[in-house]
Amino acid sequence: MRPSGRQPSDMRAVTLERNVAMKAEGSCLVAFGNTRVLCTASVETSVPGWLRGKGKGWVTAEYGMLPRATGSRTRREATTGKQSGRTQEIQRLIGRSLRAVVDLEALGEVQVTLDCDVLEADGGTRTAAITGAYVALADAIAWMETRKLTKGTALRDSVAAISCGIYRGSPVLDLDYLEDVEAETDANFVMTGSGKFVEIQGTAEGAPFDRAELDALMGLAEKGIGELSLMQQAALRA
Repeated sequence: MRPSGRQPSDMRAVTLERNVAMKAEGSCLVAFGNTRVLCTASVETSVPGWLRGKGKGWVTAEYGMLPRATGSRTRREATTGKQSGRTQEIQRLIGRSLRAVVDLEALGEVQVTLDCDVLEADGGTRTAAITGAYVALADAIAWMETRKLTKGTALRDSVAAISCGIYRGSPVLDLDYLEDVEAETDANFVMTGSGKFVEIQGTAEGAPFDRAELDALMGLAEKGIGELSLMQQAALRA
């Protein structure tokens, strides 16, 4: 039995609330159970120096956790003068995931920055951030299209992410914190709405996992991301 009482293939309750930041070109408050992440998209009419004059845009991300997103206070990274390795890894993952579904030439010479701020952390913050950031990005690109700032259809597909793992010997979908700290295997899957893989991160925290277990995790991820993609579409139509 999972601590939450969920079945192995059950996700936590997921919500995607748009337009929660009045001044951002796109925003989404995403919740996976008790994990909540505020994702905001900012459009800037400039690109990094190495892209200037090339007719392409850029999509990037920044990620951070509020001090009381966790059980005890975590110091703001700004007070230490540098980001942790974990923070850098996660924001690069978010950026890669979003760029996988964007036509950078159609975007034009603009940069869209997704800020993903974790309000509450209960496992799966990076996967929640990717899922919510896509919704914020889609709204920002729609904002650009109404102002004729793009050169065509910039979004090629949707993208979402989910965590899976081996918990007490069983493959399970969407780990919360209690499962994550005990999991023998922890994996994150990023996939497009059309079912293609963008990134797979899998680590044996305890015993190594075999091909059959990997296939089981992949099957759970495909199911979960299929559901998330439908939720994203529904949120963007609302």
